[in-house]
Amino acid sequence: MSSSLNVSLTDELRRFVDTRASDNDVYSTPSEYVRDLIRRDMEGLAVLTKIRRGLDDIKNNRFAKESVLDIIEEYK
Repeated sequence: MSSSLNVSLTDELRRFVDTRASDNDVYSTPSEYVRDLIRRDMEGLAVLTKIRRGLDDIKNNRFAKESVLDIIEEYK
């Protein structure tokens, strides 16, 4: 399900969004560009959350049995 969100932008921001939305056919509409920005922000937040959890694990002496290389190999 989708919903609408109206956003007020300064003229400068609107020109930038319009430029990006027509930038080599990467984004076909301003909405597509904004949705991509939000998705990237969500991904970044997820990574930051995992880093914080990992730092908390280190702080509380919780360690994995696997090495970093073992864990990386799992994701290949």
